[in-house]
Amino acid sequence: MKRGRIYIVWSILSILSTTGYAQKTSASYQEKPLRTFPLSSVRLLESPFLQAQQTDMKYMLSLDPDRLLAPFLREAGLAAKKESYPNWENTGLDGHIGGHYISALSDMYAATGNKEVMERLNYMLDALEKCQQKDGEGYMGGVPGGKAMWKDIAAGKINAGSFSLNDKWVPLYNIHKLYAGLVDAYRLTGSEKAKKMLVGYADWAYRLTANLSDAQIQDMLRSEYGGLNESFADVAEITGDERYLVLARKFSQQVLLKPLLENKDELTGMHANTQIPKVIGFMRVAELSKDKSWAAAADFFWHTVVKNRSVSIGGNSVREHFHPVNDFSSMVESREGPETCNSYNMLKLSAHLFRSRPSAEYMDFYERTLYNHILSSQHPDGGFVYFTPMRPGHYKVYSQPQEGFWCCVGSGLENHGKYGEIIYAHNENDLFVNLFIASTLEWKEKGLNLVQETTFPESESSSIALKLNKAAKFAIHFRYPSWVKKGEMKLAVNGKEQVLLTDSNSYVSLNRKWKSGDVVKIILPMHTSTEVLPDQSDFVSFVHGPVVLAASLGNEGLEGLKADASRMGHIANGPLMSLEDAPLMIGAKDSLALGLQNENQAAMGFKASQLIYQEKYKDLELVPFYKLYDTRYIVYWPFTTAEKLPAILASRKEKEVAERELENMTVDKINTGEQQPESDHGFKGEKTWEGVFKERHFRSATGWFSYVLKNPGAKATGIRLTYFGADRDKNFDIYVNNVLLQTVKLEGAKGDQFYDVVYPLTAVKKGEKMELRFAAKPGSSVAAIYEVRLVK
Repeated sequence: MKRGRIYIVWSILSILSTTGYAQKTSASYQEKPLRTFPLSSVRLLESPFLQAQQTDMKYMLSLDPDRLLAPFLREAGLAAKKESYPNWENTGLDGHIGGHYISALSDMYAATGNKEVMERLNYMLDALEKCQQKDGEGYMGGVPGGKAMWKDIAAGKINAGSFSLNDKWVPLYNIHKLYAGLVDAYRLTGSEKAKKMLVGYADWAYRLTANLSDAQIQDMLRSEYGGLNESFADVAEITGDERYLVLARKFSQQVLLKPLLENKDELTGMHANTQIPKVIGFMRVAELSKDKSWAAAADFFWHTVVKNRSVSIGGNSVREHFHPVNDFSSMVESREGPETCNSYNMLKLSAHLFRSRPSAEYMDFYERTLYNHILSSQHPDGGFVYFTPMRPGHYKVYSQPQEGFWCCVGSGLENHGKYGEIIYAHNENDLFVNLFIASTLEWKEKGLNLVQETTFPESESSSIALKLNKAAKFAIHFRYPSWVKKGEMKLAVNGKEQVLLTDSNSYVSLNRKWKSGDVVKIILPMHTSTEVLPDQSDFVSFVHGPVVLAASLGNEGLEGLKADASRMGHIANGPLMSLEDAPLMIGAKDSLALGLQNENQAAMGFKASQLIYQEKYKDLELVPFYKLYDTRYIVYWPFTTAEKLPAILASRKEKEVAERELENMTVDKINTGEQQPESDHGFKGEKTWEGVFKERHFRSATGWFSYVLKNPGAKATGIRLTYFGADRDKNFDIYVNNVLLQTVKLEGAKGDQFYDVVYPLTAVKKGEKMELRFAAKPGSSVAAIYEVRLVK
């Protein structure tokens, strides 16, 4: 009787599944964490990812290791063979690329087995070992004047700002790159030398902070510190020594952690990529200590960033900061859109969360971001992108090997060498197929070799062929992507279609006795859908399967397309295309996707002529965003209904005229209180702080702060400052080139609004560069300054 009931239930489930109503079943594997395969066990086959990997390898081998090593040798008191690279590598963040480079070389060697890459890695490690030996205490770093600064830190002399520590440019962030590099060199290549250096470096940090109180360490952590908590947790796992896990907890910033533990999103205004590595560290501590509360905090962070703060390509932030969840206007207006480093770290966090709870939602985000942000962030000829603007009609800027050394060059070097890290995963017995990327897998312990052949996303299928030493019974779990409609995903084994049951983690499983020669065919029908911005404003993005579509808007005015070594070369500073002139779509939000016609299926090309309002744009072709480079583009399309069109056009014109006038009169601009704009303008100060008020950044002081403004051709005639109307009892002086420009007294007379004041430069000698300094009067403070513009 019992067998009969089971047969009936199974028959019903089979019928429901094959008719498109696949049932959710519990996932028995979800209670135990998964493991990913060593990167050396996966090899990419022909695909855009393999092409990007090879391009990356060529770029990294074009770099001169002696120039990357110069800061480390200099600080160790050893003779450098060559001078440091320019850009960020000789302006205060000296050596940070060297750490990234070790990670990138380790990734690339594991992914390809290229001997030249391994020789380059060993060369770097040998030189750094000499630096560490010369130091005698375990330290090695390129921070200018670092040894004296660390001595002050150890003595409790701590002066921390969000992007400075004891007047150095984020030195904790800087040294984290080398910690991470040594971890990768040991784990990915088995280098015992890297392990020994890593443990010695961790011991130095342990001694450095041994006499500091928890409060002092938390004060120090106000300065960006990368993912040092993650690195110390890694050392704890590698060595089995609990001391390093204690150190990892100490290096976890409580100001960020506590709200996350309470499921509170207090991220607005925060520097985005400062926070993401910290949360990866929270998750690593949770993994090793079995701390469910810290794991839940990391998961909450992931969900609020992915669901509420990210755009369709998977990226987040504007000008490096988290903007309000209910206002994405800055996203579509700024030339500084999502930062590549953010997505690099969000993928890292996604992988940790997936391994702890193998849910397809993490892999759906991972896939979306991999195809649309990471893959698009490298030029086909080489070069990495810092900001990917979402402003309609803007463009991306690419680094050059001997010129640009931004943070996103460092993470960019790593990104394209580790595409194989999570295509597959496993537990003790079963295999997981997470991504549909052409590749091979060797599972040595299982005696299994696998070949996945696909041209996805150019096609809607993938084929997996198995080769086993001997037949074995186990399950293969395939991700059921969120972009495939219920009942449309098909699996066939040796040509025979299988009954599919989707479990609670959105995976479908084939549990059987597999033999060598078995082939699984996967059918993945893709559909075109629309995604509006998370604030529900009237901008829409088109997505085909997991692939974001975009259109080229021409290549005029691509100033600085290949960045030079200048401090702000990573920003696309060419003319902004008028938002008034951007392609406008007409239609109801829910039906816009129906207006796209796939006229070039082989190249995934779509036309939207019946949706686009302006005649001159009707022939635009929407193609995968990762295929667009050296061009202006549009990812998010403004849209409206026919009834609202006249009012929209009038409003757009009025706003655009005002914005264009302001842009035309601006010589230089600083978004005060934001890390990169201030660093780009030589920020200095004492007794000063930054903050966020009414969702705008500001800087204030009871002492002073200064910037260096750029004034090409000495054309500026005034300085425009933005204040808040109710700011009162503020008395301070403004100096330009050490000449008093204005004494300011604010008494709160302007009320609850922001307002601008222009101070003429008539009494000041103007030059190509001008120092602007704010100094508080005794007993008073500098008012909150929300924006600085040098105007003509």
